[in-house]
Amino acid sequence: MMPLQRPGFTPLPAPPPASPLLEAPVAQLRPTQMCVGLAEVRHRIPDFTGESLKERRAYLKRKPVPLVRNGAGRLWMVDRHHRLRALLQVDPEATAFGYVVLEVATTDHRLTLQALQQRGWLYLYNRHGQGPWPPERLPHRLKSLQDDAYRSLVWRLKQEGYIAAEPLVPFHEFRWGAWLRRCSLPAFHSLYLDPALPMARQLVCSRAASVLAGWRGRR
Repeated sequence: MMPLQRPGFTPLPAPPPASPLLEAPVAQLRPTQMCVGLAEVRHRIPDFTGESLKERRAYLKRKPVPLVRNGAGRLWMVDRHHRLRALLQVDPEATAFGYVVLEVATTDHRLTLQALQQRGWLYLYNRHGQGPWPPERLPHRLKSLQDDAYRSLVWRLKQEGYIAAEPLVPFHEFRWGAWLRRCSLPAFHSLYLDPALPMARQLVCSRAASVLAGWRGRR
């Protein structure tokens, strides 16, 4: 199961202010994690429905994707998985904007993943919290990501203000999910979180959860 302590990692650089963004088909971007929370994906779908292409492109330029590019020109996305997975639901041919945070000279897929792993930029646990799996087990496409119900639950708790955002801690929400898996919660799934929410709200506010980044304590 995923360790709870903060990992060693290389912070992601911010987008360079003067450099042009790279535009790429979303369906061709390679994920750096095995799972998403389907509840968050569904919540984000309205961001892209009912808007013009011009509005969508302006929005995506404000939310550029940090990318890793290897010598073969393949691109790995190091963030924005939920947002772009929702976009694919609306438009399978959509493009997004990104900026390159790392150039890896090799054309070897495995060596590229090793470079990502060394920087703490991979999440190698499946929908059941099992792992870490070898980096080669990562899906090649966003649409192949598994649904992790605990990731959905943590997203909901963040929305409600029970967990604070920690944008500099990689896979912050998944660590909270790993902690909640150790607790006894009523059965739930990503599209029906209500049974687990009352107990989960109490648990994430408890002193036992204070080891995690984003802990807010009693509300």
